[in-house]
Amino acid sequence: MDFVFILKVLKSFPWSSHVRGVGPRGFPLRLQATEVRINPVEFNPDFIVRMIPKVEWAALLEAADTLHLIQVPKEPIQGYEHNEEFLRKMHHVLLEVEVLEGTLQCPESGRLFPISRGIPNMLLSDEETEILIYLKKKKKKKLS
Repeated sequence: MDFVFILKVLKSFPWSSHVRGVGPRGFPLRLQATEVRINPVEFNPDFIVRMIPKVEWAALLEAADTLHLIQVPKEPIQGYEHNEEFLRKMHHVLLEVEVLEGTLQCPESGRLFPISRGIPNMLLSDEETEILIYLKKKKKKKLS
């Protein structure tokens, strides 16, 4: 499996910004894709059935809307475990749609996290890291 799987997971799990001072409004990160690829993957209904309870639907629907995916179910349907049409639609959006280039944007802070070759860079810049180190030292001095 390639690194692009990371972005497939982004569409279904609650990723948020971990920048200092960003609260719960930093979720979900907004996807802005500049290069997307559809890569056929062998259908595995058992895997998709296990993934459905873990899907963060609001984040999935927002990402699907951004990517102009019109066949995305709006919510799990009753008895989805046995509904092949539903499972195939979810299989497509979760496993076959690959975001190769673009950004993820924190809705609260506006900070952009670049996506390059399917991998999001969620690391802080050197400047942000230095600020955090400074603030930790300052806090430590206050406590002593």
